[in-house]
Amino acid sequence: MRIVGSNMLSALKRLSVSHQNQPILASNRGRTQSLTLRSVHSQFGTMSLPERKPFTPDFFFRQLFDEESSTYSYLLADLKTGEAVVIDPVLEQAKRDAQLVKELGFKLKYAINTHLHADHITGSGWLRELTGCQSMIAAASGAKADVYLEEGDRIEFGSHFIDVLATPGHTNGCMSYVIKAQGCVFTGDTVLIRGCGRTDFQEGSSESLYENVHSKIFTLPDYFRIYPAHDYKGQLESSVWEEKRYNPRLTKDLEEFIRIMDNLNLSYPNKIDVSLPANRECGVYDIPKE
Repeated sequence: MRIVGSNMLSALKRLSVSHQNQPILASNRGRTQSLTLRSVHSQFGTMSLPERKPFTPDFFFRQLFDEESSTYSYLLADLKTGEAVVIDPVLEQAKRDAQLVKELGFKLKYAINTHLHADHITGSGWLRELTGCQSMIAAASGAKADVYLEEGDRIEFGSHFIDVLATPGHTNGCMSYVIKAQGCVFTGDTVLIRGCGRTDFQEGSSESLYENVHSKIFTLPDYFRIYPAHDYKGQLESSVWEEKRYNPRLTKDLEEFIRIMDNLNLSYPNKIDVSLPANRECGVYDIPKE
């Protein structure tokens, strides 16, 4: 089997400038088919996939990972001023994150949580002690923090800013963070790659999650990158375009989505009895000695 690579696709695109609708012949088990270049492009998915928007040169992005909880943390910074924020830090990785901030010459301004986590302890409290940053979480979460967030708030670091969206459903205090200038959204557990967060504890609501995703996240431009708080299959990111088409839960209508969520039959989270009390205290409940 031949695999069509970028060179062939590039050639087809060049030909399409002068021969956009001229047929090309393809053999299929002895039969000759007539295909237009448009249909060839469509077969390889190049017609509808939105073009990715690159980050601006002064925007720093680093995706970090905690293997035990499969949690993604995100270090973002303004390269001109050195001001930085971290989204969803993990307690056991706080020293790693603080060291990285120091090595890169940044000043950590905020440690931001997307929600009150049940599967790990947040690193925001320890990072506050290590770096002098302020912790942030939704006011509706019921957790302690230096700054409480509500929809419509704006988080600034250098010349960059994050717009805050309230997207409850997985928990009653879930937030999503949008950086319009960079074309990306940090969705926590609200939207995962080809999935979403469970809704059977922490005042969760399948209906609220569905409605918030469809009205606030799926209405963002298709090219926006989606960066979740977790992934368990090795994927790093998705996009609004992808999840609107391929998310096996969120592409259903509301009634079917609720039925799916009601029948997930998931096990009780392993660390919930430890994580929730600690995270209500901004993660300073049980800071490691070393």
